[in-house]
Amino acid sequence: MRVVQLLPTLSFGDAIGNDTIALKGVISEMGYTTDIYAENIDKRLPEGIAQKADKLRDLKKDDVLIYHKSTGTDLTFKIDNYKCRRIMVYHNITPPEFFRPYSTAATQLTEHGYKGVEYLRDKIDYVLAVSAYNRSELVKMGYTCPMDIRPILIKFDDYRQTPDEATIKKYSDGKKNLVFVGRIAPNKKQENVIRAFYCYKKLNPESRLILVGSSTGMENYYERLVKYANALGIGDDVIFPGHIKFSEILAYYRLADAFVCMSEHEGFCVPLVEAMFFDVPVIAYDTSAISDTLGGSGVLLDNNDPVFAAAVIDRVLKDEKLRESIIEGQRRRLEDFSYERIKATFEKELTDFINGKKA
Repeated sequence: MRVVQLLPTLSFGDAIGNDTIALKGVISEMGYTTDIYAENIDKRLPEGIAQKADKLRDLKKDDVLIYHKSTGTDLTFKIDNYKCRRIMVYHNITPPEFFRPYSTAATQLTEHGYKGVEYLRDKIDYVLAVSAYNRSELVKMGYTCPMDIRPILIKFDDYRQTPDEATIKKYSDGKKNLVFVGRIAPNKKQENVIRAFYCYKKLNPESRLILVGSSTGMENYYERLVKYANALGIGDDVIFPGHIKFSEILAYYRLADAFVCMSEHEGFCVPLVEAMFFDVPVIAYDTSAISDTLGGSGVLLDNNDPVFAAAVIDRVLKDEKLRESIIEGQRRRLEDFSYERIKATFEKELTDFINGKKA
């Protein structure tokens, strides 16, 4: 019996690509013949890690196809061609409303993505949603098949690599470093992080904001963020590293005094877990899957008022006992995302499905 994974793009270093590759290892350890198929395979990935999607043929009725859904693609509308058992891993799709002011292409892509989710409603046998928020969204869209929650599988050993020394040296100057990690995109609401930083900087002038993430495809939004920071008079202290090496990302986590997230749409948000791993206190606006991922840890903001956010940041950075309490809570939550625990969850869910216990 084969258990294969299918997705439109297998990217280097992103959460979905890492999850897919990690699951391949788990499926293989379970004793199944497995492989990854994708329409686009990042050339930076090891050769042979995946095959082109058009090579996926001859699936039998007892085989299992695991389809990762996270974007708009015509591949979704070909799922019915595979006459086998089908699982969808739902990573969520960013609502197109966020992109309309900035990118027609991104708007159309996400609209196509939602049409695909609707199309799959009666064509999927079982869903693994990466958060409770994602599962609730599918329920609202009329999904009636069995659904369970299986958080993204994260290899934490990767984060134990040596961080970039030059980056650490450059920003270890005594200033407080507020950090957010995530692609530069309108749903991430980096402008609201900048607003909060503007207010915080009045409480502590010796501070900077580092917004880590690529702006590829969202250049219009990035330019507006830069202009906004400059108009507020804080442009020199709002850093956009852009697309950087993994060792540099690790360095920014090491440098962070607080992780500030004002995002308005997340299907899971891996950087929240990464911040937990590095003992960085998380302060996040309570939207979408944020509270699911934090699981009672960190500090949840019930509104995005920048003055309020700045006051919370200031309190967390000044009150050592509070900071220690937050970090301790995040350490407990991090245990829920341990590789072995999520691996065991997936193994049980897949085994139950194969044995007909998820009908």
